[in-house]
Amino acid sequence: MDLSGVTRDVVVPVRVDPAGRTGPTPDQARGPHWRRTSRGFYVPADVDPTTVEQRIVEAAVALPDTWGGVTGWAALAWAGAVWFDGSPWGGGTVRPVTLAVGGNRTIRSQSGFATSEERLLPGDLVVVDGLRVTRPVRSVCFEMRYARSVVAAVTTLDMACFNDVVSLDEVAEYAAALSGWTGIPRYREAAALSDENAWSPREVEMRDVWSLAAPRVRPLCNRPVFDTAGGFLATPDLIDPVAGVVGEYDSALHLPGPQWSRDLDRTDLFRSHGLEPVSMVSSDLLDPTHFVRRLQSAYERAAEIPASRRRWTLEMPPWWRDTTTVEARRSLDEAARARLLAHRAA
Repeated sequence: MDLSGVTRDVVVPVRVDPAGRTGPTPDQARGPHWRRTSRGFYVPADVDPTTVEQRIVEAAVALPDTWGGVTGWAALAWAGAVWFDGSPWGGGTVRPVTLAVGGNRTIRSQSGFATSEERLLPGDLVVVDGLRVTRPVRSVCFEMRYARSVVAAVTTLDMACFNDVVSLDEVAEYAAALSGWTGIPRYREAAALSDENAWSPREVEMRDVWSLAAPRVRPLCNRPVFDTAGGFLATPDLIDPVAGVVGEYDSALHLPGPQWSRDLDRTDLFRSHGLEPVSMVSSDLLDPTHFVRRLQSAYERAAEIPASRRRWTLEMPPWWRDTTTVEARRSLDEAARARLLAHRAA
């Protein structure tokens, strides 16, 4: 694929040029100053091969000039979804870029990229900053259908929604035409569990454990909580809107120090308004047994809180600007996005 129109800060691979004008000569290509990216393409040896966008262009250059596109996690990353870098959710070996080539059998997987020969329609392809990629809804569906677990599929959809590159409704509309495709049952199961307002993969994992341990009411993600006078209290990672149990994921940033002190104040704020907090730490992801016990205890304590002490609500006051859905966030101008969304971690 001709990538001369790419506008990102990347180095586009070039072919060997016997004259040495547009690329390395054959002798230079075999030397230490050039690195082969795929069959027939090279970049200077000092180009960093580990950055996400460089990995993407090094794969995309192998596409035919008129057909196919980058898909899956790489297409989402190129579209601006910041949580996608090829690392599997939960850890593991970094995955290659996948090229959607339809029925084109002239391109085979190589080191650095894989290929997908699934049906590809012209409407599935768009050009973003000079690079041809599959539309976000197709890219998300591809990732979800081939996810290694339902939780991984949920995380994919939630994190694509984080940057508003898709909405749940948009993906559902696209997936409705994919009956019989590989992995569609996994997509459907995951889509039913997804939320447009998760702020990190860890929150998704926490929500999954919570939902299995306390399936009565599905916890909501990052919903602002107010006092009964309409004043803002806090935005917990998760909240059971019926029981008043709030969940927080405490990463290494929450270890003893200034943040820990703020966390203690936050816990006191929740309890003083009739909410019962519970925390998850990184070790709970490997073995959630202790978190589940803490969660069950939190539900027991919450059940004992009299109605007179429940001085909180999820009803947004008129002055509050809702940002809990993709539609609401897309309606923001750049200044409002910077002001209202900058606090989200990514």
